[in-house]
Amino acid sequence: MKSSIATVSISGTFEEKVSAIAAAGFDGIEIFESDLLAYTGSPRHAGALVRDAGLDITLFQPFRDFEGLPEPQRGRALDRAKYKLDLMAELGTDLMLICSSVSPDAMGGIDRAADDFRELGEIASQRGLRVGYEALAWGRYVNDHRDAWEIVRRADHPNVGLVLDSFHTLARGTDVDTIRAIPGDKIFIVQLADAPRFSMDMLYWSRHFRNMPGQGELPVVDFMRAVQATAYDGPLSLEIFNDQFRGASPETTARDGHRSLIYLMDQVQRQESSGTIDTGPLPAPVRAEGFSFVEFAADESLSADIREILEVLGFEKAGTHISKQVELWRQGAINIVINGDPGGQARQVFEKYGVAVCDIGLLVDNAEATAERAKGLLANPFSQPVGPGELSIPAIHGVGDSVLHFLDDTLADVWAIEFGAPNQGVSTPGVGLTRIDHIAQTMAYEEILTWTLFYKSIFGMVQAPMLDVIDPGGLVRSQAVHNADRTVSFTLNGADDRRTFAGEFAQRSGSAVQHIAFETQDIFATARALRKNGFEPLKIASNYFDDVQARFGLEDEMISRLRELNVLYDRDGDGEFFQLYSRSWPNGFFFKIVERRGRYVGYGAPNAIFRLAAQKRRRASDMGAAA
Repeated sequence: MKSSIATVSISGTFEEKVSAIAAAGFDGIEIFESDLLAYTGSPRHAGALVRDAGLDITLFQPFRDFEGLPEPQRGRALDRAKYKLDLMAELGTDLMLICSSVSPDAMGGIDRAADDFRELGEIASQRGLRVGYEALAWGRYVNDHRDAWEIVRRADHPNVGLVLDSFHTLARGTDVDTIRAIPGDKIFIVQLADAPRFSMDMLYWSRHFRNMPGQGELPVVDFMRAVQATAYDGPLSLEIFNDQFRGASPETTARDGHRSLIYLMDQVQRQESSGTIDTGPLPAPVRAEGFSFVEFAADESLSADIREILEVLGFEKAGTHISKQVELWRQGAINIVINGDPGGQARQVFEKYGVAVCDIGLLVDNAEATAERAKGLLANPFSQPVGPGELSIPAIHGVGDSVLHFLDDTLADVWAIEFGAPNQGVSTPGVGLTRIDHIAQTMAYEEILTWTLFYKSIFGMVQAPMLDVIDPGGLVRSQAVHNADRTVSFTLNGADDRRTFAGEFAQRSGSAVQHIAFETQDIFATARALRKNGFEPLKIASNYFDDVQARFGLEDEMISRLRELNVLYDRDGDGEFFQLYSRSWPNGFFFKIVERRGRYVGYGAPNAIFRLAAQKRRRASDMGAAA
């Protein structure tokens, strides 16, 4: 099927929108009337601009408040329609969308509306054009695709068809299987949008919170499966009203849109085949099974500082690269790489941001297939020269300036070959850190939907509910994504306010990893071992522990241990969560140590406000001491 997107879905001028949509790989474009009216050229020139970019104009929209009007309003509506049809002919498209009326003058009645559309269909046919009828979820009389289809059916005109929009159907909870009875040739276009589930006015929800398929919580896959059952073979077009997208890069939004359509159809095809075979050009999602390594970019001088921090955290040096200034440090199943080599991607990241996480390695079933799926979903492949004796490891660009490498069983010898270190097994127990629990990536708020879709579409990750994190300087939105058994988890933290701790970090480091959470099986034993190593924890206000005891009814002995070691506590159902934080680096990066007991599946979000207040106090103290 051909892909299309409405100009209203992305930011920019008409010219910028056309350029971004073409560059993202779409086949067509819906022209929203306001974009055309704001364009300084003629409709004919606008159409030529679109076609010169290699795009078709799939639709012109919207035409409002047409059907069911009394005279003289009905005659004026037909005159308006004739004008728009003539404009369409000049523009060079053959389809206009008419949305169901919200006019207070409109009168109900299926037959009355059908008569109106039959007459309009005849007018359109004289110009070689078509009109499509869409049921708005908030339409006065018609707000359900079943009623819209009945009007189109009774109009019984070849130039009058149905427009299906996933948001209008799914937002009202309409049974999508009712679509299956509609003849595919009477569906003139299918528009797609997802959205988070909110309880609010339908119109406001639609105009501000739609997003790309796969970025929300509506069953768009079920909707599309029903559409496929009709044998519809026309364009799939995105119509997204979203405040974030209106201020975001048009290139990024358009690319996300194209990725979402590829991902959607991949899901549909796999469900239709019961998920047992590969369908189409994409390899099946390859599950990320764990974190293989995290790599820090540094220079020779600052590499010494990272070594010192890792030693305090209980890590030991396990090997040195055969040809580069790169070291491997280990504890439990955790591999930390310090890259101080003067060449390559790591040095570029260091020169731009200073010490920072530049690379994350993911353990997967099939590294090559993961890279191929990622490229098929429009991820940018990454490569750099491979030196003597090194392995070629598939990789793509990730968040910000970082890279994601993929390692499978065929690449299991990388540590022995490149670092002279054992490939398998658990290293020294250190202070009891066993694995990476999760990695937190900070970014502008507008990027969260982009990277949520990235992780879901490529790795089949699960999207947790978005949370609001209260910072003393403002609000941070946090979105977690994880694999099925939570052996790989990312928290995506969106910060637009520079006064927040996350916002300050983003100003210095761009979109990047802000903290790494290590898991331990005994937070108190780990905290005491760290103390012996000279670890200085983040100091938590005493009032916090008094409140924890009151909220959770903890014993005095437990509260005493929490207070003594600056460990934060949370409980969810029958699960418990313990958190211990390091001091922050000058750029705002920090380490976190956690213990999970029972079935706790969150990330300690209720404690974020207390942690952030402590981090800001510490920063203010450090700045005062420096002054």
